[in-house]
Amino acid sequence: MIGKIRTFLALGFVAVGSLVLVPLQILSMKTRLWPETFILKLWHRLIVRALGMRIHVKGTLSSERPLLVASNHVSWTDIMVLGSMVDVTFIARADMANWPLIGMLSKLQRTVFIERERKRSSGHQASEIASRMAKGDAMVLFAEGSTGDGNMILPFKSTLFGAASMAISEGAAEQVFIQPVAIVYTRLHGVPLGRRHRPIAAWIGDEDLMPHLKVLLADGALDVEVHFGEPIAFSKGSNRKETARLMETQVREMVRTALADPRPSR
Repeated sequence: MIGKIRTFLALGFVAVGSLVLVPLQILSMKTRLWPETFILKLWHRLIVRALGMRIHVKGTLSSERPLLVASNHVSWTDIMVLGSMVDVTFIARADMANWPLIGMLSKLQRTVFIERERKRSSGHQASEIASRMAKGDAMVLFAEGSTGDGNMILPFKSTLFGAASMAISEGAAEQVFIQPVAIVYTRLHGVPLGRRHRPIAAWIGDEDLMPHLKVLLADGALDVEVHFGEPIAFSKGSNRKETARLMETQVREMVRTALADPRPSR
């Protein structure tokens, strides 16, 4: 019963907030009254609050530009967590464009949707990402290409770093900075999140969105750690595969550190 009440209140909170913020974002995009991410950051914070999440941060988003953020990927909530803290734009899989509400909000923040299975479109997508980075957008790349369980890191796909190479080859930038970021769900109701309860935080594979959302709303109270690593410069002579392995290694180490010593809620 408590879970149902919490879910009802959280959904009402999000619905009312969205009715206010969505028109403001549309107005912002047409008039440029506010920075593009200002309203969206408020909306992401609204979702994080509704889900009962507490975010703990180590490090900061780099001020270097052009910037590509290479992050691990645990759940659809990763977008809300990062978007509530920093001014970034996301690179997301194509099917997200059709999700209820989230798809619409993603379009309103000019998310770049990529179809990883269609190689013919990869060049155009990389070119768009490169152009956005050259204009100063910090682009978030979930480099595993899929979601994991949060305990281990899947191999980073070097092909997804093609936008950095293209930005340089097209003359949009002499170098691109790539920053590793780790998102780690560490506690549930203040208790360390073990493997048994990992599915509450993790949204794995082809799991439907709504069942996972209901579990989060009913259980809630997750602690999330976000670790920002040191950015590296990717230039004309840089190797994509080596860069992908380096980012993967750094993110894996930050995840290991967070899981070994999860911060208590505060």
